[in-house]
Amino acid sequence: MSGLDQARALALAIPVALLGGAYVSQYVFGLYPCEMCLWQRYPHFAALAFALVAYLAVPRRVWAALAGLAIVTSGLIGGFHAGVEYGWWEGITGCAGLPGSIDVMDVNAAPLVRCDVAPWSLFGISLAGWNFLISTIGGGAILALAAYKK
Repeated sequence: MSGLDQARALALAIPVALLGGAYVSQYVFGLYPCEMCLWQRYPHFAALAFALVAYLAVPRRVWAALAGLAIVTSGLIGGFHAGVEYGWWEGITGCAGLPGSIDVMDVNAAPLVRCDVAPWSLFGISLAGWNFLISTIGGGAILALAAYKK
């Protein structure tokens, strides 16, 4: 498998896995996203689109690299969010989200999700922190593989 093939496969697999995990945690385990959690999802959707185009159109390396950049962008947003959760710096004022499945007319029933509180962690690393680690390392690997010409 060439470096470009590996880059394209990673560019597709990483956002699918991370978005899938985000939606499972939201809809199965009830971990509703805050506003900054949602911001981390948008670059992954862009990465998915770029990764699919990398299989269909030329220049394939450019599309794979764009997917890698989008994934790194999500990771950097996740790093900022993790820093807010750990209290390293101030977050966006008034950052709180309401789950999309709640009727806006029944706001009292909707849980308020704060950006500065990690709802879950593994080994002391929040979901935003895991997104930072996986996305920056994975996106960097995609960029390196897409740039490598044999």
